[in-house]
Amino acid sequence: MSGSVGRAYAELVKAGELKPDPAQQRAVDALHRFGLRLESGNGESLLKRLFGKRADGCEGVYLWGGVGRGKSMLMDLAFEQIDVRPKRRAHFHAFMLETHGRLKKARATAEGDPVHAVADEIAEEVKLLCFDEMQVTNPADAMILSRLFERLIERGVRVVTTSNRAPRDLYKDGLNRDLFMPFIELIEREFAVVEVNGPTDYRLHRLSGVKVWHVPNGPEATKALSDAFFKLTDYPVEDRAKVPSEDLHVGGTRTLHVPKSLKGVAVFSFKRLVGEPRGAADYLAVAQRFHTVIIVGIPVMTKAMRNEAARFVTLIDALYEHRVKLLAAADAEPAGLYSDGDGSFEFQRTVSRLEEMRSAEYLAEGHGTDRA
Repeated sequence: MSGSVGRAYAELVKAGELKPDPAQQRAVDALHRFGLRLESGNGESLLKRLFGKRADGCEGVYLWGGVGRGKSMLMDLAFEQIDVRPKRRAHFHAFMLETHGRLKKARATAEGDPVHAVADEIAEEVKLLCFDEMQVTNPADAMILSRLFERLIERGVRVVTTSNRAPRDLYKDGLNRDLFMPFIELIEREFAVVEVNGPTDYRLHRLSGVKVWHVPNGPEATKALSDAFFKLTDYPVEDRAKVPSEDLHVGGTRTLHVPKSLKGVAVFSFKRLVGEPRGAADYLAVAQRFHTVIIVGIPVMTKAMRNEAARFVTLIDALYEHRVKLLAAADAEPAGLYSDGDGSFEFQRTVSRLEEMRSAEYLAEGHGTDRA
């Protein structure tokens, strides 16, 4: 149904599936106008090109705000309702990994600018791109985004994207950020930028009734955490084999592989996150990047595992200080994880923090809340 983003949202509110939310309504209005223009053949963009007239947000919509405010839901609504084909919905990180793969091939075969060649290739495949969780964390992405998206827009591709950051905060303090500024200016110039920061954290509501600490490890705990992951991310369960991963850049010198990374939720095994040699910088990067971390396979640590116990302390300190939500499967309650070994006395502070991290008060706090 043409131009139905606003109508579809109103129907969801009327049916009681959504609560009235002024911040969401502003985003819906922008998406509705964007959809009407796109469905009508992008006439306003033609006016802009011919006469220099700018239609607000004619090339895309950028929704930004804190976690749990409904940005992804609104993007999904736009994707479903805007009547244009072909269209594609993708996690931004997965899209960029794919783009770098295309670039590698283009550099070997294409003449001219390989970024333009890849953009032209994408433009042949899709008219509307919907990205979840735009987050620019590495120089490789930053260096190509401006040229890539300028070319995509020139070729008629339109974009809806979500992010936890305002455009000006993308790639903040990143290496050679001045080369990234044209991309920020492109978004601010060509996109409708809408803050979605209503008072309700809908993701917190999804945590209501969700058990965050499961004992013991095993199939039952794994299934419960898997269900929690899909509930928190709104990811289709039938696509569980396609959940994107991520390589998190640490200090500009190395990467930390995140087996499952979606909408600010990460899944790790204890063996990989704590069992391998890691330092405070790794855990700080995790705490800054994700608002929720799921860890499976936490064992009862023996005297011989004093290094693992020390790393676990460092990890929990980083998560706690950044108010990261922790869901876990372990072979014991926190008090029984490391009771006998070097540093076991100091470990009691970690036990205390783990207990606090299970409380409703802690879960209600926002990610990165200032502890000062």
